[in-house]
Amino acid sequence: MSDQIKFIMDSLNKEPFRKNYNLITFDSLEPMQLLQVLSDVLAEIDPKQLVDIREEMPEQTAKRMLSLLGILKYKPSGNATDMSTFRQGLVIGSKPVIYPVLHWLLQRTNELKKRAYLARFLIKLEVPSEFLQDETVADTNKQYEELMEAFKTLHKEYEQLKTSGFSTAEIRKDISAMEEEKDQLIKRVEHLKKRVETAQNHQWMLKIARQLRVEKEKEEYLAQQKQEQKNQLFHAVQRLQRVENQLKSMRQAAADAKPESLMKRLEEEIKFNLYMVTEKFPKELENKKKELHFLQKVVSEPAMGHSDLLELESKINEINTEINQLIEKKMMRNEPIEGKLSLYRQQASIISRKKEAKAEELQETKEKLASLEREASVKRNQTREFDGTEVLKGDEFKRYVNKLRSKSTDFKKKHQIIAELNAEFGLLQGTEELLKQRHEKIQQQLQTIEEKKGISGYSYTQEELERVSALKSEVDEMKGRTLDDMSEMVKKLYSLVSEKKSALASVIKELRQLRQKCQELTQECDEKKSQYDSCAAGLESNRSKLEQEVRRLREECLQEESRYHYTNCMIKNLEVQLHRATEEMKAYISSDQQEKRKAIREQYTKNTAEQENLGKKLREKQKVVRESHGPNMKQAKMWRDLEQLMECKKQCFLKQQSQTSIGQVIQEGGEDRLIL
Repeated sequence: MSDQIKFIMDSLNKEPFRKNYNLITFDSLEPMQLLQVLSDVLAEIDPKQLVDIREEMPEQTAKRMLSLLGILKYKPSGNATDMSTFRQGLVIGSKPVIYPVLHWLLQRTNELKKRAYLARFLIKLEVPSEFLQDETVADTNKQYEELMEAFKTLHKEYEQLKTSGFSTAEIRKDISAMEEEKDQLIKRVEHLKKRVETAQNHQWMLKIARQLRVEKEKEEYLAQQKQEQKNQLFHAVQRLQRVENQLKSMRQAAADAKPESLMKRLEEEIKFNLYMVTEKFPKELENKKKELHFLQKVVSEPAMGHSDLLELESKINEINTEINQLIEKKMMRNEPIEGKLSLYRQQASIISRKKEAKAEELQETKEKLASLEREASVKRNQTREFDGTEVLKGDEFKRYVNKLRSKSTDFKKKHQIIAELNAEFGLLQGTEELLKQRHEKIQQQLQTIEEKKGISGYSYTQEELERVSALKSEVDEMKGRTLDDMSEMVKKLYSLVSEKKSALASVIKELRQLRQKCQELTQECDEKKSQYDSCAAGLESNRSKLEQEVRRLREECLQEESRYHYTNCMIKNLEVQLHRATEEMKAYISSDQQEKRKAIREQYTKNTAEQENLGKKLREKQKVVRESHGPNMKQAKMWRDLEQLMECKKQCFLKQQSQTSIGQVIQEGGEDRLIL
């Protein structure tokens, strides 16, 4: 606990808090002051928490701090009852509750700042499902989720860029190199434009070249899409084949298996998987971790020479000799219990090795089976592409043959039925034509007879009258039926209304009595409500007065407590100073030289003498530096001049080399000639 308080005090005395606490002042802080310190630390993590708790209700303070601690994933030690005590301690400002929180926050301030910043954007607002039925609310919620995902990706990219190690100097170099390349490309483009402008129809040629470039880009894009679709098709076919193989194997297993055999097989698979998960894979993972740790250790160590290797070999030999000696000592003891245990250990190790070997064999056979299934699926795909049909196996081929036989018999039966129906259809068509011819002859004879008698159209009008009379009789029957139905419905309705009236008479009487009671009760309720409101208003005013008085008394109590603690601290400080003064006087008055040396006065005189000697030495050094300052400055100036001279010679040499590469300068007769 004391280390925890020291760490908290040291952290609060540093930036950005600068509280200037010592152990006494920090331990004498009041609960309100401790809560203010906790609020300041939380405000450093999240600036929204910058609040003066004297202007805030205690419940709001506790709620605000608990919500932020929940976001920061602070977990107080203990169960549910301890959680309730934690909340109460946070409300009242208990030291056993606040000290661990401060220690946890100050230990990981930077990490918690990042977590609080991310919590502002990544804590999802839960929208009730009934509100999501609205389209606008659902669209805005979807946009909100998309923006949250975009923020996650951007923050990950930002963190990767921060840790990638790119420096601004390298980026500036890259930018300058890219700008130079851009200038060179612009110059080349301008040069090519000048060369093209001299040619005929250069605009038409540029247009065709642009179209060619666009078409090539389209072709590349389409080829890429084609390749992606081929890959997707290939993966889908493979997935389909895997699923079909699994389905076939499951059908075969279900067809010729009983529940007992299935259960045994499942138990064996579960045991094998448990062995692989609990024993084999953890061992392999541990071995890999050890190898990785060893390799990292080897990489981190500096390069070893031949002498280092000889030393390591000698150490290995020494360790091997020690191991052999220990084995010999153990063999000399020859304890019978250890011998029996060694036998059991050997048997257990042999069994475990056999088990591991069988597990590896099973794993290899499974991998071989999977590879063979993949090869079989590839072969099936090849045959399907070659012939367009899938190759059928034994059972499937038998089923296919049986289907064909049943379909052929059905086809023959249906074909025979169709032939019979066609024959009947021909006969019926012939009879229909004969009847039509007879009907036409009879109609012609009837018309001739009517014309002879002078009553042409009599048969047609007779048929129409018969048809109209038949329709009229049908309509009259329908009207009579509807009238009878309506009269019956009216009678039923009258009877139902009379029954309902007789049934509702008693209910109406009861309803009238209940209405009167309801009016009386509403009047009483209004009176009681007015009495309650007046009483509540009086109690509320009394409560507010009492709260003000309690607040005032609390403030007075806090002031008195702070005065009390301050006076106690001052008394303790004075007692300590008095004790030190008495000790100093005893040491100063005593005749013992060792006691006098322990006195503060003697220590201060000794320190002043040492500081005076140090000052003398420093003044002597200053004098030496002043004397040698002028010559040293001259020497530095001479070195700078020498550096400029060498730089000038270097430039001249480079210019001379460039001139010699272009041509040769010859001086003859006071003239310079350049020969290329």
